[in-house]
Amino acid sequence: MSAVFRTRIEHVDTDATGIVHFSRFTSLMETAGMEHLEAHGAGLTAFGAAGVDLVAAELRVRYLRSAGYRDVIVADAGVGHAGAAWFALAVRLLREEEDGARTPLAAGDLVFAAVDPGTRRAVPLPAPLRQALRGIVTDAARERAHEGLATPSPGGPRGAAPGHVGHRRAGTGTPSPAVHRPGAGP
Repeated sequence: MSAVFRTRIEHVDTDATGIVHFSRFTSLMETAGMEHLEAHGAGLTAFGAAGVDLVAAELRVRYLRSAGYRDVIVADAGVGHAGAAWFALAVRLLREEEDGARTPLAAGDLVFAAVDPGTRRAVPLPAPLRQALRGIVTDAARERAHEGLATPSPGGPRGAAPGHVGHRRAGTGTPSPAVHRPGAGP
């Protein structure tokens, strides 16, 4: 597995006991996912150049183990689905151990919808970016198969429950674009 994202846990990421606060994992997951997209030419820079904003529509996280001060964190990210107006990122955070082994810490799916910057209404993903995202789906599936991991289902993110946005059929709607604009302040 190649890691596009790598960081070391700092004091500010932890509570008084030196353990990473659970909310910090979501921020690390978003950063890792966005770095992965940038590396494939489908990140916020490309969306901004195409005149489209992205908003977070859904976040699902599974916490597996804790992390602590000075731990090295790497991420495994891939696009689980790219639809007409939204896409899902599957991200795993892993602790890199001293012997080089990687211990899973958290895994989740982040769903982003495309919106018009002026009206904040959902718009289709620009065709070149939709194609780039779909190419990343293929890359992610190939890497997961090589590593012996489950491949995301064609209907949506790995492990998505029935009724989850990843199980929508084409044309049945777009996630609400009213949650969070990546990179923007509160």
